[in-house]
Formats: sequence, structure tokens, C-alpha cells
Amino acid sequence: MITASENASGVASLVQSVDWLALAPPVAVAAVAVVILVADLFVPEARKPLLGHGAVAGLVAGLALIIPLHEGDRSTFCLTTGSHACSYTADHFTLVIQALVLGGALLTALLSIGDTRKLPAGEYWFLLLSSAAGAALLPAARDLATLVIALEVASLPAFALVGIKRGDRRSSEAALKFFLSSVTATAVMLLGVSFVYAATGTLHLTDLAGALDDVPGRLSTLAGAGVALTLVGFAFKTAAAPFHFWVPDTYVGAPLPIAAYLSVVGKAVGFTGLILVTVIAFPAYADVWGPALAVLAALTMTVGNAAALRQSATRARSAVRLLAWSSVAQAGYLLVPIAAAAYAGDRRIGSTVAYALMYAVVNLGAFAVAALVARTHPGNRLADYRGLYATRPLAALALAFFLLCLAGLPPGIIGLFAKVTVFSAAVDAGLGWLAVVMAVNVVVALYYYLQWTAALFRAPEADRTHQAAPAARHRTPATLTAAIVLTAVAGIVLSGAPQTVLRFAAVNLF
Repeated sequence: MITASENASGVASLVQSVDWLALAPPVAVAAVAVVILVADLFVPEARKPLLGHGAVAGLVAGLALIIPLHEGDRSTFCLTTGSHACSYTADHFTLVIQALVLGGALLTALLSIGDTRKLPAGEYWFLLLSSAAGAALLPAARDLATLVIALEVASLPAFALVGIKRGDRRSSEAALKFFLSSVTATAVMLLGVSFVYAATGTLHLTDLAGALDDVPGRLSTLAGAGVALTLVGFAFKTAAAPFHFWVPDTYVGAPLPIAAYLSVVGKAVGFTGLILVTVIAFPAYADVWGPALAVLAALTMTVGNAAALRQSATRARSAVRLLAWSSVAQAGYLLVPIAAAAYAGDRRIGSTVAYALMYAVVNLGAFAVAALVARTHPGNRLADYRGLYATRPLAALALAFFLLCLAGLPPGIIGLFAKVTVFSAAVDAGLGWLAVVMAVNVVVALYYYLQWTAALFRAPEADRTHQAAPAARHRTPATLTAAIVLTAVAGIVLSGAPQTVLRFAAVNLF
């Protein structure tokens, strides 16, 4: 929908109308965040849990407001002269990513409701919803200024969420490391954006595509440096090696629901920004970012899997560390179709979207089971999961299913098909060497996924059997149970009907 209006003489007016329906999903979530922050001043301590339920309602409302936009053809904040480029577009790509990030935030909220008793409730829910609103805004951004602002709105509350556990040295250290490395990456990105703007005179992504194709010779070096620096900033947000060093300590130090949030929504934010700048804004430099992203993909999946293999079962929080390193490896797989888009066109991007949807469901499910185990085993060691089937059979079966999906083994059919789709994207783009590296890494990852899965069904160790009884009597919050059930059901449905998400790999989402 073009929002520019014309006056009676037919001349374009500088006064624009705003398409509020297109803006509704992120605006609704942001509005609920403000309401919760104000309500926190008046709600008595005994009724603070109501704030969490309000946050869940706000995220459900944001998801519901995506439905009227299913046609995917609305734009607003458009230029009224010149190219008529728009700053906000609700196309099919936008809607799919908004559903992913708001769904991920909703599951995070369900995990958090029973886990925020020692946290400041008002601040926690405000920060979570603010970050989710920024994450929902980002896929609709179609100029670099809006893109950077949305990225920071999604990221800045996440710093505070990581360090929100008062008096916890590990949490504070994780937040500081996350903050410093992220701020450095943002500074590098902003420097790159300023170089690109200086070389082209525009920030709109569609205009940049043409402007970068015809940069004057004296500005070509400046433009190339700007493209490279912008990509480095987004590489950090995706946790691509060698910009991944913040991941394990941040995940371990953060509250477990926030670690789950960062592993899915935080990663989706980075990949969305990377897709927008490479495919829409920088196609003229595809011969540069294509090989660079291919190398980053190979390095990222290799580093992630190698580190995951080294996790000791008896180390404190080793289960979270393994999921953290696993998420780094998964980031490598997600980078493959983006690299392939440089060689085979932007249709390859659909493979990243399909894989991200599968990964979001099963990884949040794995974190949900980890949150359940952490209620009786705060150390959350891999050894704590041994014999889980004997005390919590349904949780053990759910975790086994999630791990098999991540490994790409039956009955996790959706994980297998998603990996095949990514593999096919590399082969079709002529990146045979990258397909080989991916195949080797998939085999390597089988070891630690299957090792963890097998431990669930082993007999508990003799010196640990006395810890199993309390676990059976411990009351599980209904919201935590709901999160596990929702992700398990979604995973089973996707495995039974994988075309539900894999169809995105065969269509052009822009």
C-alpha cells in the first residue's frame, strides 16, 4: 500500500498517511510493554505474577495482528518524490520472521512465568517485550537507519535481561561481556553504514542496490569498506565465528529463559538483518560477500561442533554450554543459503527461513526441558539428565525428540528435511566444498546429540538415585509444561507435514 497522498492538483504531497495495520504487530507489543511498566508501580507484590500473564497476552495479540496482513503487500513511510522507496514493508518475508520472533518471545514468556520469583517483575517483562518489539520491527525495515535502530531496540534490553539476576557475579560478568562486544560490533556497523551513505547518498535498501552498482571510481574503495564493515557487525549478531566468543558465557550467566530467547530470537534478528543488507541492498557486491559468508559458514559450524564435543558431563551448567555451542554450529548451517544466494539468486534465502523455523521450535523445546531439570538440579550438568526417563518419562521423550531433530535423525523428520534443504542450496549454487564441510559437521554433531539422548534412558547412577525422588514430587508450573507441550506438538506436526515450513525454500519471499 503506497501511503503518499496527492493534492487536488495531482502534485505529490509531503504529508503522509500511516498504515497502522502494517505497523500493528510491533506497535501492539511495545504498547503492552509500556502498560506493564506503568502498572508495576501500582500492582502489589503479591499480584506481580499478573504482569507476566499480561505480557503473554500482549505477545498473543501481536501474533494475532499478523493474520490480517497475510497478503504481504503493505508498505508505509514511503518517499513521496524520486524512487518512492519505503522504510517499512510488511511483505511475506517480514510476516514469517515476525511470527518466528513473537512466537519465540511468547514461549520465552511461558518459561519465565514460573522462574521470575527472585527477579524484578516489572522491569523483566518490560525489557522482554521491548526487545521483542524491536525484533518484530527489524524484518520490516527497508532502510539502514530503521534497520540499525530496530537492531538496537532488540539488543539493548537483552543486555539488561542477561544481567538482571541481582547479586549474581556470573550474570553480571555475562552481561558486561555481552554489552562490550555488542557495542563494539554496533560501532563497526555504524561506521560501515556511514561509509555506504557517503558513497551513495541514500539509506533505502532498494535504492542502495542501484547506487552501489554505479559508484564513481573515486568512491569505490569507500563503498567496499562500508559494505565489509556493515557485514562484520551483523556477523557478530548471528554468532558467526570468529565473532562468537560471547555466546557460551552469556548463555550460562543469563536466566535460562533469556538464554533460550537469545538462542532463537536474538539469532533470528542477526540473520534477518544480514539477509536484508546482502540480498536487497548489496547485490552489487555479491562476489565479495558470497565467498566471505561461505567461509564464515564453514568456520562457524566447525568451531561450534568442535567445542560442543569437548563439554564435560560433570561440569556445572554443561547442558546449557552444550546448547550454546550447538547454537553456534546451527548458525553455520543457517549461513549456507545466504552465501548460496550470491551465486543462485535470492530464492535460496527461503532455505534459511525454513531452517530457522525448525530450529526455533526444537531449540526452545530443548531449553524448556532444561528449565524443568534445573528446578531440581540447579547445576544443570549433562550428568543430571542421566536416567531422566525413569523420573520424568514424558520430558525425557520430548528432549530426545528435540535432540534428534537438531541432529537430523528420525523421528525428527523436520530436522532431516531442513538440513537436506540447506545442503541442496549449497550444491545448487556450486558450493560443493561447503556441502562437504556441512556433511562432515552433521556427522560430527551426531556424537554429542546421540550421547545426550542415550543418557536420558540409562539407569540412574547409584549415588544419585536419592535425588530422583524429590524430582518426582516437585510441582511443575503449568506455563513450563505448556511450553514443552507446545514445542513438542509443533515439532511432531512439522515432522508429519514438513512442507508447512519447507515450502518457504521454494518461493521468493520478497
